[in-house]
Amino acid sequence: MKNFFEGIAWLFEEIFFIPFAFLREIELTSWTLANSVSWIFLLVGFSAMVYWVLQLNLFDKKGEEDKDPSAHSFL
Repeated sequence: MKNFFEGIAWLFEEIFFIPFAFLREIELTSWTLANSVSWIFLLVGFSAMVYWVLQLNLFDKKGEEDKDPSAHSFL
C-alpha cells in the first residue's frame, strides 16, 4: 500500500507539476510571465464579475426581479 501512495506522490511531483516547476524557474528572469496563471485567474474572475453586474442591472431595468419580502423561502 505504501508503494501505491508513493506512486501517486511521484505522479504529481514529477509529471503533473512540470508546468509549475517551469514557472518557478522562470521567475528570476520575468516576474510577470511567472505569475501568468494568477493573471489569467484574475482576468477570468474580473470578467465574470462584470458580466454578473451587467446581468443584474438588465434584470433590474426590466422589472423581472421579484422584490416581495416573501419571495424567498429563507426570508
